[in-house]
Amino acid sequence: MTAAERRAQILDAARAVFGRRGYHGSTTDQVAKAAGISQPYVVRMFGTKEQLFIEVLHDTLTTLLGAFRAAHAQSVARGDDADRRAQAIGVAYLELSETRGFHTMLLQGFVSGAEPAIGAAARAGFLDIYRFLVHEAGFDDPQVSSFLGGGMLFSVLLGIEMPTLFDADTDAAALMQATFGDKCPFIVEAERARRASA
Repeated sequence: MTAAERRAQILDAARAVFGRRGYHGSTTDQVAKAAGISQPYVVRMFGTKEQLFIEVLHDTLTTLLGAFRAAHAQSVARGDDADRRAQAIGVAYLELSETRGFHTMLLQGFVSGAEPAIGAAARAGFLDIYRFLVHEAGFDDPQVSSFLGGGMLFSVLLGIEMPTLFDADTDAAALMQATFGDKCPFIVEAERARRASA
C-alpha cells in the first residue's frame, strides 16, 4: 500500500471513529485499531489527535463540496430550473450517508467549536458551503436557510440514530419520512448496512 493509500485508509477509519465518539471521546489508538495499523504510525503521519481531527474534517468538507459541485454541474447540464438544481444538491448530500461516519463527522466538527483550532476549521468549512450555495449555485437567503437547516436536521437524526427506530416507532417513521421524503428507504437501508458492518 502506498503512503497516499495508507493516508486515505486512516482518514476513513478516523472519520468513522470521530463521527461515532466525537473529538473528546476518541483516541489515536482507537483510530489505529480501526485502520488496522499501529498507533505510532498514525501519530507519525498526522501528529496530534487535534491535527488528525482537523484533517478528517477538512477531507470531509472537501468531499462534500465536490459532491455539491458535481450535482450542480450535472443539473445545469440537464437544463434544470433553480428548484431542480437545489434538489439535486440536496440529493447529493443525502447520498453521502453511504460513507461511514460522513454526516456525523460533520456534526462533530461543528459542535467542537469551543476548541480554537477545530472551531476555526469548522467555521471556515461552513462558510465555504455558504459561499458555494450563494455564489455558485445561486441560492437566495430563504433557500440557504432552508437547505442548511434541513442538512443539520439530517445530520442530527443520523447522530442520534433515529433510523434505528423506523420500524419500531410510528412517530420516528413519520419524522424520517417528513425529513427525507422518497429518499427515506435509502437512508434507513444505509443506516442498517452501517450498523451491520460496525
